[in-house]
Amino acid sequence: MKAKLVEKRYLVTFILVTSLFALWGFANDITNPMVAAFQTVMELSAAKASMVQFAFYGGYATMAVPAALFIRRYSYKKGILLGLALYAVGAFLFIPAAAQESFTFFCLSLYILTFGLAFLETTANPFILSLGAKETSTRRLNLAQAFNPMGSLCGMAVASLIVLPQLLSDRRDEAGQILFFGLSEAEKANIRVHDLAVIRDPYVAIGLVVVLVFVVIGLTKMPMTQSEEQKAMGHTHTTRQTLSNLWHNTVYREGVVAQMFYVAAQIMTWTFIIHYADRLGINKATAQMYNIVAMSLFLCSRFISTFLMKYVDSRRLLALFGCGAALCSAGTICIDGMAGLWCLVGISFFMSLMFPTIYGIALEGVDSQDTTLGAAFLVMAIVGGALMPPLQGMIIDQQTVMGHPAVNVSFVLPLICFLLIIMYGYRAGLRSKK
Repeated sequence: MKAKLVEKRYLVTFILVTSLFALWGFANDITNPMVAAFQTVMELSAAKASMVQFAFYGGYATMAVPAALFIRRYSYKKGILLGLALYAVGAFLFIPAAAQESFTFFCLSLYILTFGLAFLETTANPFILSLGAKETSTRRLNLAQAFNPMGSLCGMAVASLIVLPQLLSDRRDEAGQILFFGLSEAEKANIRVHDLAVIRDPYVAIGLVVVLVFVVIGLTKMPMTQSEEQKAMGHTHTTRQTLSNLWHNTVYREGVVAQMFYVAAQIMTWTFIIHYADRLGINKATAQMYNIVAMSLFLCSRFISTFLMKYVDSRRLLALFGCGAALCSAGTICIDGMAGLWCLVGISFFMSLMFPTIYGIALEGVDSQDTTLGAAFLVMAIVGGALMPPLQGMIIDQQTVMGHPAVNVSFVLPLICFLLIIMYGYRAGLRSKK
């Protein structure tokens, strides 16, 4: 008899925890287009504006391990509640940040917000894996992660339909040139007040939603996982023993590295799609629609890949999708014009299964007592999204590289990331056969 994907006794918990995936998806993808928005309204370079991503994903790197240690000591539920509280605080800090008109304050608000996201991801991913049979764990995580792009689409929709069209700083002349830079300082100051308020409001709104989810989860009883039951009986590994076990697990260790490069590729692909379109004379609001198409492909592909895993080994599927992403990246670099933009959009179809599949493969052979800390390092690997976008921004700032558009050339960085992911899927497949 085949194990069920989600057992009936875990269904309510599964639904509630899965809702968290949508919440951090919203935060991720309303933030990506803000890089271009801040670049214009605060008159920053692409490299400095991408510090938004450094702050956002740096929060994951800072808080993932403390989150895991908190969860080991207390419980998954308390980890979720603390994560939601930090999420809400970071979102509400956008109010004083907009009042101060401080880019640094906005970055600090995002940094604190992602403390909460680090708690949620460190908690929710292994919690979903534990809610049922081990043989269905990677498929179960892919199903839960399918709701992440739903939140992402909501974030993108809010950005493209509400935030970006209202930005006065992005008004253009008939030639497609931004008018803001030619205005007087007084006119710029008035526009800046307006635009920063527009950027602020969606974060405040999602903060209120997060408070509501906090109340619902706080009032709901959640089942104990195997690791929590073992802790209750006094059967636990020390932190030192857990770290040793993780270090000597090659598939896990390489999975952390692969995850870092995947997140870097994802963030670069979604952040700089607006810059790619901008070079073609497309305004930010319209360019964000291409991001929405990319995320729609990502969402559809997540369900397709979850279905395919019933028939194709997850490691092989990861390598195959990595090949597809690498080919689209090559098209983005080499093909100029709209065809190159559509290649960039197409990358998202192949990225869809990567995060949960790398996550599931890496934790598959990890002892249940070591899962929480193991999950923390996989979440900490999200720091790839903080490190590489500024590097890509520096390339874009060059305007041209050896006679080629710098924004096209900059997608060499995601291409390298996808090649490393192909290698991880292939090597993990060889080890599973052994």
